[in-house]
Amino acid sequence: MAMTIANLTASAQQNHYLDNRPSTTLRMPCTDAGVVLKYGDGPDSCDTYGAREAVVNKVGNTYYLFYDGAGKTGWLSCLATSNDLQTWTKKGAILTLGDSTKNDSKSASSPWVVQDGGTWHMFYLGTPHTTPAPYRIPSFPYLTMKAQSQRLEGPWVKQYSVTPLPPKGNSYYTVTSSPGFIVKTPNEYVMFFSGATLTDGITRRTLGIARTKDLNASWVMGEQPIVPLTEQVENSSVYFEPTTGTWFLFTNHIGITKKDGEYTDAVWVYWSKDLYYWDTKHKAVVLDGKNCTWAKGAIGMPSVIPYGNRLALLYDAPGGTSTSHMLRNIGLAWLDLPLKTPQ
Repeated sequence: MAMTIANLTASAQQNHYLDNRPSTTLRMPCTDAGVVLKYGDGPDSCDTYGAREAVVNKVGNTYYLFYDGAGKTGWLSCLATSNDLQTWTKKGAILTLGDSTKNDSKSASSPWVVQDGGTWHMFYLGTPHTTPAPYRIPSFPYLTMKAQSQRLEGPWVKQYSVTPLPPKGNSYYTVTSSPGFIVKTPNEYVMFFSGATLTDGITRRTLGIARTKDLNASWVMGEQPIVPLTEQVENSSVYFEPTTGTWFLFTNHIGITKKDGEYTDAVWVYWSKDLYYWDTKHKAVVLDGKNCTWAKGAIGMPSVIPYGNRLALLYDAPGGTSTSHMLRNIGLAWLDLPLKTPQ
């Protein structure tokens, strides 16, 4: 049965993390609908070990779900389609691993797309490093790579000559400069990318803004992140609420416990009237173990899309109290529209 947290307000107890990383007392009302796509039965064993990192798009009346399938050769972007966001037809992997000389030789996953004219442009995560078989979990560096297609379902042609988000030493994106949600403005494309760096052996994560007018060139990356590295967030999905002129940025928060160490413990949302400026005071918890009906441990990357008078939020989780990267399913939750800022 779905569960609502509309009655939970700012009076909720604040979460305190071991290292005192920032938290928030605010919550945004969200109703969980449970698992909608289970791992394990994808074509050609594409998601044998898990399905995660959902990215949803819509063309006509069809929803296209890109998700990371942990398969027999590594993590690859897979495709599923639906007309209602709840019943999905799996199509299999849409990307392949590059050869041993390429930066996507061990994983080609987590794609974000944007259409320009008759061409779809894909920005996906590539890495030459993973943990050993059979799980092959991607490890640093997380890099952004490029592909294009005439149709959202592919076939996709990789563009190895394009380096969209080159990592930079002495920056907030030394080990991660991976893709995120893309906003098309009248003057340019704006991407909210994930950045991470290692400081004294500690991984610190945040989001940055990259901008371009040419989707086949390197993007201009912001000198400073949109929120401090201490926020410990990664991945992005953006919704604009036209009734109030407010941008809402949904992201994954990384928590930490003595028992499990670091793991994605919640979906957070930030809000702003200005696409280019974000205030850390304006944030709230959307989904975590308190209001998710089937997962009380790790809650994975969010992706949002309007559906009638509601906003759909797709996410992944291993279920129960597990914080594992593996054996994850994809779930669905709902937020009422118009979207309001928590008070």
